[in-house]
Amino acid sequence: MAGKFLRGAFINFMETFLLPMPNVIIFQFNPESINHSWTPRVGSSEEEETNSLAISGDPRESFQFTLAMDSSDMIADGSAVAETIAVASGVYTRLAALEMLMQPVADEGGSLLGSVSVSVGDAGISAEVGASEEEERSMPEYQLPVVLFVWGPGRIVPVKLTSLSITETIYDKLLLHPTHAEASVQVEVLGPRELQDLSGPLAGLANGAYSYTQKLRQVLAMANLANSAESIIGMLPV
Repeated sequence: MAGKFLRGAFINFMETFLLPMPNVIIFQFNPESINHSWTPRVGSSEEEETNSLAISGDPRESFQFTLAMDSSDMIADGSAVAETIAVASGVYTRLAALEMLMQPVADEGGSLLGSVSVSVGDAGISAEVGASEEEERSMPEYQLPVVLFVWGPGRIVPVKLTSLSITETIYDKLLLHPTHAEASVQVEVLGPRELQDLSGPLAGLANGAYSYTQKLRQVLAMANLANSAESIIGMLPV
């Protein structure tokens, strides 16, 4: 059984006709391990010539882990809703929710609506007089969904999925719905630079989550000074 304990989750806010509604994807089983990576943003070549430690901003941060899903445990979990979903579609609903995190969405309110100019002459199409006139039309621009990665109260960060690979291993006999699967997920944390491109009511929530986790990290690092002081005393020759 999955049991009752704190589990990680993805929270994706989906636009509706009234208010953004959270689509919470709770991890059925917490991953056994998480690969947490950091990559510095290197400075320009001119900056590196004057300062080899130059960087252009906060480091790029990413997480990579594997999620396991099994419909048998959903049935044994005791929840009538979970049992109904598991019997009807296996783990397909969980997989579909993860897959939607990779699907492009239009920016809320059409704020990313762009204007594209198409010139008949530039397209290489011969035409009569007036072919040089440009035809302007509006077409929507899309972006990846902004998702909150929640791993306990101490780590809540806005992310975007950069990679999703699903391995389905067992299917039901009637409709071939997957009943057991593993999803390899890689996410990139959205920092202040990336969050500048976010607009609408979710911008404040994403910025607040990033600032909260960053400040908590700084507090924990300061708390480690107590251990450092004790270690230094033991290392001194006198």
